[in-house]
Amino acid sequence: MSTTVTAPGALLQSLKVTAAKKSIGNNPQALRRMKLSRKLWEQIQLAKSQADGTNFALTRFRSVVDPDGGRRSVEIARRVRAWWWTTEANRLALNIRYGARKLEISKGKSAVEIATAADLVPTLELIRQAVEAGELDAQIEAAAVKLRAGFVK
Repeated sequence: MSTTVTAPGALLQSLKVTAAKKSIGNNPQALRRMKLSRKLWEQIQLAKSQADGTNFALTRFRSVVDPDGGRRSVEIARRVRAWWWTTEANRLALNIRYGARKLEISKGKSAVEIATAADLVPTLELIRQAVEAGELDAQIEAAAVKLRAGFVK
């Protein structure tokens, strides 16, 4: 069995090498943005499925004990609750939620009014872009502080 050996570094010269370092600590602000962005993605998928007349359900794995005493993972559906509802004026209103908290978009106002159901998905996508751009960081931080305060005894 013979193998061909190339000159050392001949293959590595084709790569772009940098002095980049991986950050050790996670940026909590970026993690909160990603969490809210993921939840907004779920809302967008839910709105699209409702517009198409289909069901949208996320799945997750749960560990269960068999009658024999052994453990196994079972895939179960996780319900996604809509963040929007119909108002008395026959328009849609949308709350942006971080955990169980509604985000206050402007002083004293936490709902976005949407004219028609067709505008729901574009509005959710616009909000998701705003979250990823960091426009709601102050509101997310305030909600996160309130959530953490609920866990302190």
